[in-house]
Amino acid sequence: MTEAAKATRRTPGTPCWVSLMVHGLGTTEDFYADLFGWEYEPGPEQLGPYVRALLDGREVAGIGEMPPDRHLPVAWTTYLATDDADATAETIRSCGGTVAVGPLDAGIAGRVAICSDPLGAIFGLWQAQSHMGTRLHGAPGTPVWNELVTQDTSTVGKFYEHVFGHEAQTHSTASDDFDYVTLLLEGRPVAAVHGVGRSLPHDRGPHWMAYFEVEDTDAAAARVRELGGRILEPAREGLTGRVATVADPEGAAFALVRSRSRTSA
Repeated sequence: MTEAAKATRRTPGTPCWVSLMVHGLGTTEDFYADLFGWEYEPGPEQLGPYVRALLDGREVAGIGEMPPDRHLPVAWTTYLATDDADATAETIRSCGGTVAVGPLDAGIAGRVAICSDPLGAIFGLWQAQSHMGTRLHGAPGTPVWNELVTQDTSTVGKFYEHVFGHEAQTHSTASDDFDYVTLLLEGRPVAAVHGVGRSLPHDRGPHWMAYFEVEDTDAAAARVRELGGRILEPAREGLTGRVATVADPEGAAFALVRSRSRTSA
């Protein structure tokens, strides 16, 4: 790890990057450019057609194109930081998870793997080298939160605790009807697990949801629809602020949020 990398090192287990694999790279670039104001630069050639999305010249997310013969679900993937992708991959296997791809090198950017937890939610591992992950935080158009939506928090929460050292903190209003756990690292909230039981969408199963900051949740959701996407859950007040769940034209679900900190600013 370089000195620059050490200086900006993410604590292992911290969500550090979000990436999307689609069938039509160009049309997807246009959608998010219009919605979030993203610009693009080429990413690692080892990943195939791939671009990094930029805001103010700083990296915020990645978009890649699947090979024509691959017909995988289109979804945003949350990547968790690690100092050793190979060792973390072995721990994932030993704790009942699956390593589907890698670990493999992404050029000088780092080392990557695609995994799933014991209930099937897909996530990535990122061992940073020159590419440290998302470099702009809190501004509109940036990923600001990651939440695992799954059947229940008990079993899968223990998996993330064992693999990444997360401390699970049950939400103060948790009940039989509200199963929600915040994952902490060094006392700092980094992600959450939301158990929704039988309300889990049948077409998606357990999944990590990426939240993107916006100036106005209602207006951004309306713009998603105008650009050919869908509103999956209309804007509502949530734990993190006013949030809406939407999908892009290829069906990738993500959340739009105007956080309370921005509301009170």
